[in-house]
Amino acid sequence: MTDSDIRDALRDVIDPELGVNIVDLGLVYGIAIDGTRVRVAMTMTTPACPLGEYLKDLVQSAVKARVPDVTDVAIDIVWEPRWEPGMMSDEAKRQLGESV
Repeated sequence: MTDSDIRDALRDVIDPELGVNIVDLGLVYGIAIDGTRVRVAMTMTTPACPLGEYLKDLVQSAVKARVPDVTDVAIDIVWEPRWEPGMMSDEAKRQLGESV
């Protein structure tokens, strides 16, 4: 299992408000792998995000479903650096109709 395997799984997690996956949105800040355990550091688009717990559940489910060796997924929600639209990939910007 690699960082790339986890990121690929996280691309299945779509932000329900924006309709773009959380990797391309720039919400995933880091991934740590320790044997069969994975820790994901991520943020939300805003501290007032009403879907935080829902997104965390989606992250856990996606990683466990797509990466069979994973036995535990821990998620750290971090607020520094604060997310801003410039963190999005060019693909996410295109999906949201922004110029790249």
